[in-house]
Amino acid sequence: MSRYLHMPSFGGATGWLNSEPPGPADLRDHVVFVDFWTLTCINWLRTAPYIRAWAEAYADDGLVVIGVHTPEFGIEHDAGLVARATKERGIGYPVALDNDYAVWNAFANHYWPALYFVAADGTIRDHHFGEGRYARSERLIQQLLAVDREPVGATGVGIEAEADWEQLRTPETYLGYSRGDQPAAGPGDRLRLNQWALTGGWTAQPEFVVLDEPGGSIAFRFHARDAHLVLSTRGSEPIGFQVLLDGEPPGRAHGVDVDEDGTGVLRDGRLYQLVRQHGAIDDRTLEIRFDRAGAEAFVFTFG
Repeated sequence: MSRYLHMPSFGGATGWLNSEPPGPADLRDHVVFVDFWTLTCINWLRTAPYIRAWAEAYADDGLVVIGVHTPEFGIEHDAGLVARATKERGIGYPVALDNDYAVWNAFANHYWPALYFVAADGTIRDHHFGEGRYARSERLIQQLLAVDREPVGATGVGIEAEADWEQLRTPETYLGYSRGDQPAAGPGDRLRLNQWALTGGWTAQPEFVVLDEPGGSIAFRFHARDAHLVLSTRGSEPIGFQVLLDGEPPGRAHGVDVDEDGTGVLRDGRLYQLVRQHGAIDDRTLEIRFDRAGAEAFVFTFG
């Protein structure tokens, strides 16, 4: 009897993007690479360049890549948002919508991102959780396909760029009360490293904090090259926001979703990159202020 587990079914998916649901005949005798992701996850976003590269490079060798989008937050159940993220990230392979966690549970998975490597006989030969291990993962794909050539590798740019791990000293921080730490008391300019604070009228929900009145802000004292915030809005109208870094417009340190003056617009639910620094990294205080009520803030992540 094989010591490997057989790949579970994808039959519990609530929908599919880029293809019809693949049946057993579509996967039989193929090496299958399964990628569990969720659209707001910075850790998955930084793996995306590699998965796209492998999907393209090894398609003619028989590799089948299947993405499984299992939502972390309520907003990620929206198939339209997932479809938009799939298009923006250049994903052409099949994506299972796993809103009921049926595929997630079938694999006994617990993480985003999670990679599963399935041999042509249908057995799971390896898995990897989180970022990194790219060279080893590509070698394993080659071994399962019985090919031997130079690896294709990948380089992420923009929001997909690899984190500056040596300077990353601030952890992922959830703002909703079910998983988050309480905000610090007092004004944002007195924050200690890795503390955050709210100004204005906010209401805490399990997954996020929501702004009840215009002009409210969130401040965070962090140490990292990049700062991101998962945001959504309760209404259909866009919400303008202003980002300050140590009380000043970010200038060259602006993220991809902010201009040099710190101006950005919240239009839909996703991860927004607010800061990308260049050169020396030090403790900095980020503040984001919203000009209308209805902004929902879920989690800060850093890179």
